[in-house]
Amino acid sequence: MNFKRQNREEVAVNLTPLIDIVFLLLIFFMVSTTFTKENHLSIDLPEATAEAANAPIQALEILISASGEYSVNDQSLVNAQLQTLKRALQKMLGGRETAPVVITADAKTPHEAVVKAMDAAGQLGLVNLSITTRQPAKSE
Repeated sequence: MNFKRQNREEVAVNLTPLIDIVFLLLIFFMVSTTFTKENHLSIDLPEATAEAANAPIQALEILISASGEYSVNDQSLVNAQLQTLKRALQKMLGGRETAPVVITADAKTPHEAVVKAMDAAGQLGLVNLSITTRQPAKSE
């Protein structure tokens, strides 16, 4: 028996449509994704037993993280230099000569960072300073 051999074409997988689909998905996810940068610092406040006072509405708030990073009115600063902190406070003053300053520092913040914030405010003539704390947990 003499069987006739069939001419078999070489099987090849065309990857071009697959690559097109992958690029379309990549572009779709790049366009539909939103990139947000959170400026909030994680802060654990120290405790104090004094009654809380209402903070003035137009107060400048300086947040200091446990690692000594500064944020003025929820805007993070690029570094922890005294001049950078002073420039940020001047910018937030917006032409006002004085404003109350509320310093919110983490319980584990180095003392130097808090003193530097107080010094920056003092050099700008801001003398109405407050340091925020939290009420201790009541144990009965």
